[in-house]
Amino acid sequence: MTDWLNRRRALQFTVASGAALILAPRVAKAQPRVGEPAPSFSGTTLSGQDISLSALRGNVVVLNFWATWCGPCKKELPLLDAAARKVERNGLRIVAVTTDADKVPVDLIRGLQNVLSFPLLKRFRGDYEPIGGAIPTNYVIDRDGILRYAQAGALGDQDIKDLLGPLLATPAPSTDATVV
Repeated sequence: MTDWLNRRRALQFTVASGAALILAPRVAKAQPRVGEPAPSFSGTTLSGQDISLSALRGNVVVLNFWATWCGPCKKELPLLDAAARKVERNGLRIVAVTTDADKVPVDLIRGLQNVLSFPLLKRFRGDYEPIGGAIPTNYVIDRDGILRYAQAGALGDQDIKDLLGPLLATPAPSTDATVV
């Protein structure tokens, strides 16, 4: 009986210690803040094209973190693709960063890239990460480079309309420099 109790206590301690490690907050970079200028980012697409926030300036940018194993991501990616196809001409740019690219066959990611209208990045650099480690996570940056949305969780069809509609209705900033 005593042996059984000792093993149970040891197991409870091990489980509790493991849970503490899993639940312990990571020392992370400062999260980008909504309403402030969006930190820059850059990356490389599967086809080797370089992409950066500065090159996307003047567009509404959705930066999406997803994973191949993520059920909500599998529902969200087609919605984002439909939005991109519908309003890309109005200045919507979506960039998707897979968090498990190094753990899945490249052909799987390439196959997905072949059906999506927005780039999947194989390399990403920037001060963004899944919020609280949650997948999916989305960041939305307006045409002026201000972070307008940062949330963990999948965007639904109505979320996309409510969030992106007003931002896309805003005219792109003028790049014309008039000399007087």
